[in-house]
Amino acid sequence: MKRKVMALLLSATMAALTLAGCGSAQSDNTEQTTVAETQTEVQSEEAQTVETEVETETETEEAYTAADIRIGSLKGPTSMGLVKLMQDAEEGNTANNYTFTMETAADALLPKMIQGDLDIVLVPANVASVLYNKTEGGVTVIDINTLGVLYMVSADESLTDISSLKGKTIYLTGKGTTPDYVLHYILEQNGLSEEDVTLEYKSEATEVAAVLASEPESIGLLPQPFVTAACAQNENLKIVFDMTEEWDAVQGESGSRLVTGVTVVRNEFLEENPEAVEKFVEEHRASAEFANSNVEEAAELVAAQGIVEKAPVAQKAIPYCNITCIDGEEMKNALSGYLSVLMEQNPESIGGSMPADDFYYTK
Repeated sequence: MKRKVMALLLSATMAALTLAGCGSAQSDNTEQTTVAETQTEVQSEEAQTVETEVETETETEEAYTAADIRIGSLKGPTSMGLVKLMQDAEEGNTANNYTFTMETAADALLPKMIQGDLDIVLVPANVASVLYNKTEGGVTVIDINTLGVLYMVSADESLTDISSLKGKTIYLTGKGTTPDYVLHYILEQNGLSEEDVTLEYKSEATEVAAVLASEPESIGLLPQPFVTAACAQNENLKIVFDMTEEWDAVQGESGSRLVTGVTVVRNEFLEENPEAVEKFVEEHRASAEFANSNVEEAAELVAAQGIVEKAPVAQKAIPYCNITCIDGEEMKNALSGYLSVLMEQNPESIGGSMPADDFYYTK
């Protein structure tokens, strides 16, 4: 009887263990199934997220429509930083559709800008201020395209610093123009006045270069690329003073810079095409960087555009042209400081008054 009871108990225990084992297997299978399903769901969600991101990027790219932008610039350093953009535009490799107009004088660009025939122009910094005042705040500066391009050239070995100009004769262009104001300011900051030097004004830079070619001991104040051309004509000539460095020396840490050219947009166009203008600044910056990093290739493009007659001259000049693309607060500080100096020299040089804050695009 005891044996029967023991046998039944053993049989019952084995059955219980078997059921427990089956239950554990089923639990393990359930857990594995749940994990697999969870992994599948996560992978599915990740795939959907990636697809959504791709779709969003595609939609963003498709949402932008290229704008037609008419650009005016001057035959000189302010256009050198544009040459790669010009080439890319001709090949259809730009965000916008650009057409370019190049003139020899700012006076030819301003009427077109005022009449709405141009959307963006690259002009001397003081001319941009004059345009702002003339249009009653109708334009905005979006970047600085060129810093100082003025250099003092001579074969006179006695010239060691600005004070050594005392008693000398300096040849330069345009009385009452930017080079004249810059020279007066730097002379004054170094303790010299117009009574300490003799200023001989010529109508064109080529005339100053001609004097230097025949009389290398004379002193000339010239912009690039005329500096390079003059030095090529007479090997005794050399740059004695970089006026940008002299400006920085007297300005210290004020943030003011010697600014040659700026880029200006009509406010009506900016309000209607803010994204297009920002894309232009991006492409302008890339073009300026190309000119500074690929001087030989950029020189060929400069010559092809007729900015400088020969590529070798352009190649030597580009490193001294201070081609740049400065925007935002840095642009505002550099330009406003420069204009304030011109304002002190002659208010009419910047249109009679300092531009308001809305003159500077700092967004």
